[in-house]
Amino acid sequence: MLKRPFFFLTLFLISVTASYGQSKVDSLNTLLNSAKNDSTRVVILLLLSSEYQFIELTKSEELVDNALKIAEAENLLPSRAEAYKEKASLESIKGDYTSAIKYNDLALSIFFQLKDSVSIAKCYNNLGTNYFGLGKFDESYFYHTQSYRLANTTGEKLQIAISLHNLGAVFKELGQYDKAFDYLKLSLKLSKEQKDLEAPAYYYSEAGDIYMRKNQFDSALISLKHSLKSCREVRLMINELEPIILINIARTYLHKNDRTLALKYYDSASSLFKKSENVFVLAKTDLGRGLVFMTEKKYKEAQALMEKSAETAHRLNARTLEVECYQNLSQLFEEIGDFKKSLYYFKRHQSVEDSLFNQGMQARLFQDQIRFETSSKEEQINALTKQEQLRKDQIRKQELVQNILVVTTALCGVLLLSVYRSGQRRIKINKLLLEHQDEIKKRSQELEQLNQVKDKFFSIISHDLRSPINALSGILDLMAKDQISPTEFSTLNKELRLQFNHTKTLINNLLDWTLLQMDKLKIQVEKIDLNVLADNNIKLLSSLHYKEIKIINKIAPLCFASGDNNMINLVLRNLLTNAIKFSEAGDLIEVAAKLDGENYIVSVKDNGVGISSEVQKILFEKTSGYSTRGTANEKGTGLGLILCKEFVERNGGRIWLESELGKGSTFFFTIKKGA
Repeated sequence: MLKRPFFFLTLFLISVTASYGQSKVDSLNTLLNSAKNDSTRVVILLLLSSEYQFIELTKSEELVDNALKIAEAENLLPSRAEAYKEKASLESIKGDYTSAIKYNDLALSIFFQLKDSVSIAKCYNNLGTNYFGLGKFDESYFYHTQSYRLANTTGEKLQIAISLHNLGAVFKELGQYDKAFDYLKLSLKLSKEQKDLEAPAYYYSEAGDIYMRKNQFDSALISLKHSLKSCREVRLMINELEPIILINIARTYLHKNDRTLALKYYDSASSLFKKSENVFVLAKTDLGRGLVFMTEKKYKEAQALMEKSAETAHRLNARTLEVECYQNLSQLFEEIGDFKKSLYYFKRHQSVEDSLFNQGMQARLFQDQIRFETSSKEEQINALTKQEQLRKDQIRKQELVQNILVVTTALCGVLLLSVYRSGQRRIKINKLLLEHQDEIKKRSQELEQLNQVKDKFFSIISHDLRSPINALSGILDLMAKDQISPTEFSTLNKELRLQFNHTKTLINNLLDWTLLQMDKLKIQVEKIDLNVLADNNIKLLSSLHYKEIKIINKIAPLCFASGDNNMINLVLRNLLTNAIKFSEAGDLIEVAAKLDGENYIVSVKDNGVGISSEVQKILFEKTSGYSTRGTANEKGTGLGLILCKEFVERNGGRIWLESELGKGSTFFFTIKKGA
């Protein structure tokens, strides 16, 4: 499509005009006086003509004639075409559709030369409207379909909507009301999409006319008044639509026999059309007012108005109006009783109607309709096919994008998961390293303390082992020399036995502690009779110690526990040895056991010297190696209670004590109940 400088110049002048504070007409006159070239003058003259259309039609015609004269003299093709189109518009407003067709044809030929598809489509539409006014509906249909096709090719959505609206008006005149509504509704939908504010006014005007023709007068009035309201809201030019709406409202009220309101609306329409000198629509208002007078039996006034309307229609070649005038004049004279004139007008009505709706026109219209609908369907099929292909392409693109996104997301997820896992592994490794470091540090401290304990134990052991051996060696030397009396021997025997028991206990504890540290002691779980175990240890210790201490076994017979017999035996023996060690001669020691759920709590109670709270805290710690002498100056290594704690815990129990200085101590440990 060729783009014309005329269009851009028009836009420029409109924008400049809008910048002035004065009215449009004054602004355009100011621009006209200062115009320096003919092409600019032509544009301004045409803009002024459009403004004067609705103020003073004669002045509008004068301006467009001046523009046409300049354009023809200077051979300004785009300007000539626009001038012809404006001239056709003025002739259409006056109701001279024949002259309008002539000028639209001239404009169309120039637009063809300029290859201006948009303007060609508009000219087709204007020609269809002109032929519609003449009642040539076959020609009107042809030009409106041509306008639609071209607008559809160029993608001019608003022009498509206008063409569909006008095709709906043609179907209305042919009595195909359902089809008319289909076209009108589609046009309204497209117009709303293009934000055309004028569309509702035109739609409801046509809808009201259809309802009136279908004798649905209430619906007609609702639609027509809606159209009038919309028309005034968007301030449509008075020659465009408002008078036509007023005429149709008046006709509807006349059908409802409300002559007062009908005449009121006809008068309103007439006053509007007189301003624009539109003789065609004035003729329609004259016919309407004549019909009102006829219903009021004012036949002379009715006859004058109807004959005036018929004469104007005949002069303008407006055949639809002419048919209507002759039909109503025939009816008027029939009511008067002048049957001769009634027959005359009836024949004229029949003649014009036959020429209007002749068989040839109907056939051409039918063929054009079939061709248009067929081509429209083909266009729809092609459009749908293209849309389907575009939709498939779009779906493929979306699928490709989605697949890429899925793969990218998956890769990102894998990467993030890998990073997360790597981070978690590093955290775990660092945590383990820290734990190992803490463990190593702790073990190092324990080893250091154990080394200190070991040194202490070896110091004690070496002294404690050497002392009885030296004593035994000395006694043996004395005995060899026969220097010991029987009385001295008896005393030395008791002393030697005491040291021997101490040394024996020391060696046993030392061996058990060594095995424990080397993790060589294995637990052999078996059934233990606690009563028997206590009796055996009491008998053994009673025979070994010279202190006159009473040991009582309060453990009930057949009291069975489950654990390693050797370990529990050592625990009980060490606890009894400690009790004897820290008890005075004549004191009492009690061994007892009571059931506590699934465990037995075994206790060894003495009423000896007792233990301070500070010593109680460290008594079972293997790093402390705490030891003190007994009431008879008995020595110790501190190994006994450490072994007790280790062995009790190895058997799934726990050990603790309760003690008070000067009142004695009670040691407790738990062991699992036997089956």
